[in-house]
Amino acid sequence: MIPFALIRIKDNETAIQNGSAKGSKFIAGGTNLIDLMKLDIEKPQKLVDINALDLHQITVLPNGHVRVGALVKNTAFAYHPEIVKRFPVISEAILSGASPQLRNMASTGGNILQRTRCYYFYDTSFACNKREPGSGCSAINGYNRNHAILGASESCIATHPSDLCVALTALDAVVFTQGPKGKRSLLFSEFHRLPGTTPQIENVLQPGELITAIEIPALNFASRSCYLKVRDRASYEFALASAAVALDISNGKINQSRIALGGVGTKPWRSKEAEKQLAGLVIGKEAFRKAADVALADARPHMHNGFKTELAKRTLVRALMTASEIA
Repeated sequence: MIPFALIRIKDNETAIQNGSAKGSKFIAGGTNLIDLMKLDIEKPQKLVDINALDLHQITVLPNGHVRVGALVKNTAFAYHPEIVKRFPVISEAILSGASPQLRNMASTGGNILQRTRCYYFYDTSFACNKREPGSGCSAINGYNRNHAILGASESCIATHPSDLCVALTALDAVVFTQGPKGKRSLLFSEFHRLPGTTPQIENVLQPGELITAIEIPALNFASRSCYLKVRDRASYEFALASAAVALDISNGKINQSRIALGGVGTKPWRSKEAEKQLAGLVIGKEAFRKAADVALADARPHMHNGFKTELAKRTLVRALMTASEIA
């Protein structure tokens, strides 16, 4: 076991000060970080326990937006009446992931920051640019059935694992942070980075920067939304392909839509091109298939995951059909 210090913090400023030090990591539920420490992938010198910070609330703001504290547990988030009623895609996404025990522990901020489940990343006997920059990507010429077909690079083809992040990307959520340089707000779609040549840098957070909340805009048609996840088994499994969608429909035609894909991208994958394709069309499989073709137009499969292109298209079509049938 590699020794590390554990300190418990009660205010944001002290947390940021300690989290800014080299070798420090914030910890809340620890449902991903502790596993990575056990496998010698993460080797923090100091864990900064932030569970005592005042970031546990879900608040409906005067403008109708919903602000969710970074320490809100996934279970509380999924079952909150406002989320279930107004944003079913979020509730469904959270409940499709992990297990009840993990959701009771996992925090909202931790979910957003969880790391890939690529088996080459988890096995330290293989080369992995996320784990050891410059060592290579074993997945590219290895067994890559579960890997990305969108947003990959020559340095990394690992998929982003979160279900919640797919729904938040679709709904144009905003991430609020606080760090050594002050507070800022970030569009969720810009929070996660594509791997490029630096796959070890997975998001835009700076050292010591703390996620304090996420905010979900008051989208008036988000109640007509759903999350569909296709996986190898019915529970406790990551997506092969998933879709988070919302539809604004009147007189049988689509006014607006929100479309994001999971299980196929190196980050939660928003497809504004597919949304544009649907605008003004009559609801139905034909229109939805056209949107799916657009959403996957840039797919670049590898040796073992070519099936994902068609699977993702069918997943998106089915999700759109389901959303279109919501009263």
